[in-house]
Amino acid sequence: MSTATKNGKRVFLQNEDCPIRNVVSQVGDKWSILILFSLVEGADRFNSLKSRIQGISQRMLTQTLRDLERDGYVNRTVYPEVPVKVEYKLTPLGEGLAKSLWNLVSWADTHHDEIRQARENYDQSNR
Repeated sequence: MSTATKNGKRVFLQNEDCPIRNVVSQVGDKWSILILFSLVEGADRFNSLKSRIQGISQRMLTQTLRDLERDGYVNRTVYPEVPVKVEYKLTPLGEGLAKSLWNLVSWADTHHDEIRQARENYDQSNR
């Protein structure tokens, strides 16, 4: 996770060698996990993804799909039809990532009410 320590504690480097900065920050953005989990059920088309992920703009969906494709999590397949058909599908790397993230997503679902209550308590005590 890191290559250095300071006073016996890990130091997180600000460069491409730090997996947290390099990998986790990319999939930890606002939309990537939602897109990955939308594709767990199988290949899907752009407009279908957009309709299933409420609040995402066309521009943001396009950019996030490109980023996920660049990192090797998603394959984009263009079919030579009229009109052109484009599908997005998880790669084996993307499937592995989705499986790894499942514990986090399950934990978030289980503890969502507690987290919301903690936020409310904090906000009320810090007014």
